[in-house]
Amino acid sequence: MSARRGVLIAGAAAALLAACDGGGSGGGKKANFTATDITGADYGKSLALTDHTGKPRTLADFSGKVVVVFFGFTQCPDVCPTTLATMADVMKRLGPDADRVQVLFVTVDPERDTPAVLAPYVTAFDPRFLGLYGDKDATAKTTRDFKVFFQKVPGKTEGTYSIDHTAASYVLDGKGRLRLYVRLQQTGEDVAADIKALLGGA
Repeated sequence: MSARRGVLIAGAAAALLAACDGGGSGGGKKANFTATDITGADYGKSLALTDHTGKPRTLADFSGKVVVVFFGFTQCPDVCPTTLATMADVMKRLGPDADRVQVLFVTVDPERDTPAVLAPYVTAFDPRFLGLYGDKDATAKTTRDFKVFFQKVPGKTEGTYSIDHTAASYVLDGKGRLRLYVRLQQTGEDVAADIKALLGGA
């Protein structure tokens, strides 16, 4: 998808999600996040897919870690590689704390994004990143659960296509609660600061 269209999708979604802001994790001082705080949002609670090594995965597998979930596809020309490069920068900025963070790249194009394609793609950005995939039904369920938009767009030649999709990442805290909506434009420095706040109990 084009970067411009991706930004438009992300911006519109952020405006809607801002209304879901439920404050901090409860009781304490509200954190001053750079990303949109969607604490209390009633979605993004489940995920049942397979990672690029062939292992079935659910969010429970990452209990105790901050989890960053991004939906995209490997043939995406701009938004997806930009987002993954930003997250690679975030991991570097976090230093040892990066071991308490898991980045998940969920493909919305399982037809082309086989494990053999996903594995070298996601690990090229950071060897700790996991690519997740499912069949058509599992992909549809997961995108519904996270309120993610995606749609095939026919290409210029017969049989080719691209995919428009939500251009943002979702961040869950160590208890598996959806906390942040990270827009495409946000820097690695800002995202790292937000994740550090969550790691610190915000």
